[in-house]
Formats: sequence, C-alpha cells, structure tokens
Amino acid sequence: MVRTAEALSAYRALLRATRKSFRGDTLMLNESAVEVRKKFEDNRNVTSDTEIQKLLDDAREASSFISTMIVQAKLSPQGGYVVKPSKDHAGATLEIPSEEILPKST
Repeated sequence: MVRTAEALSAYRALLRATRKSFRGDTLMLNESAVEVRKKFEDNRNVTSDTEIQKLLDDAREASSFISTMIVQAKLSPQGGYVVKPSKDHAGATLEIPSEEILPKST
C-alpha cells in the first residue's frame, strides 16, 4: 500500500509539473498527460522493489526537470517569441548581459 501511495504522489507531481510548465498550451497539456499516464500504465505490474524504486526516482526526477528546465515560449503580438522563466526555473536569477556591457568586437 505504501508503494501505491508513492506512485500516486509521483503521478500527481508529474501532472502538476506539466500543467504549470504548459499552461495555456492545450496540445502539450493533453499530450503530456497521455504520456505520463502511458508510462505509469506500462509499469503497473512491476513487482521488483528495486525496479519500483528506480521508476519512482525517475518520475521524481522528471517532475523536477519539467518544473525547473522547461520554459514555454509565448508568441508576442509583434510576431516574435517571448520566454519568461519564473523564479523556480534553473538560471532564472542570472542576468543576461546587455549590449552596453558586452565588449565591442573590433
């Protein structure tokens, strides 16, 4: 029963991560939910504790990766794409150097 609760928790965490990362993108939301469900269904009958632990660790790692490494670009009214990482994304606190502080190549 403990493993079932862990699997359900990992499943929900993955779905939350995809909903957050792909908010507003219906296609990606649907496709990612289908893929998450498929992965869990494919492994429903795994009984080895070692394999179950590996699958749970993989699910947690995937959830973390989706939450911190994927940033959905949005189409701007000007026709370009804008990426706005949140504070949760890896590197979100790093400043991108502006043209003024970059050395001029001559």
